[in-house]
Amino acid sequence: PSSERLNNPFLPQTNRLQPKVAPSAVSGPAHLFRLAGKCFSFVESTYKYEFCPFHNVTQHEQTFRWNAYSGILGIWHEWEIDNNTFVGMWMREGDSCETKSRQTKVQLICGKSDKLAYVSEPSTCVYSLTFETPLVCHPHSLLVYPTLTEALQRKWDEAEQLLYDELITDQGYKKILKEIFEEAGLLKATEEKETEKQNKKISLEFETVEKCSKEYKELSKVVKKLKDLLSQHGIAYKGNSGE
Repeated sequence: PSSERLNNPFLPQTNRLQPKVAPSAVSGPAHLFRLAGKCFSFVESTYKYEFCPFHNVTQHEQTFRWNAYSGILGIWHEWEIDNNTFVGMWMREGDSCETKSRQTKVQLICGKSDKLAYVSEPSTCVYSLTFETPLVCHPHSLLVYPTLTEALQRKWDEAEQLLYDELITDQGYKKILKEIFEEAGLLKATEEKETEKQNKKISLEFETVEKCSKEYKELSKVVKKLKDLLSQHGIAYKGNSGE
């Protein structure tokens, strides 16, 4: 009967998992693609953690109780990139946890064999996994630039040049890189919330020097008007004009 099937602890627990979203496409360094389709587990006290690269991270309670906990801690979503380097794999949209979804960051470190080495929960429902693999031991194995298409590499080269010639700000440079990574499918483009869009409009970070100069001219006019007003009312203004 079906109830027996439900309560059978020997059934593979993955049958009970209900993923909310499909995993992202495989992306990043090509030599890591061979990890797709494999799973690696790590047992800590009563839990078994399973990391399936480019797929998901799950947690299974090791017990024979019929209602043993089995859940998804994250589904392959995107890379974390820092300083032209892939620093971790984000597994997001896991099982609900109060108001948010569980998520996991998997850090890849050099090791003699492929194995899940360490699991922690740095903040509520955000997990951190360390995966050891010889595939990342070469110093260049996690560089982003070589994984990009020629067109995107050119776009990056151009951004470097603009930054060097001081035609864009650091902020503008970062924005171009983010667009490149999104276009390459390494990062997921996030829908900006309306409030964030509004805040961006009034933020004081300029993507181009031109925009910055324009804004500076406008502000200078305003400052001049205010200074004139002060002197009309006989109020002494202290402060240097460069401020």
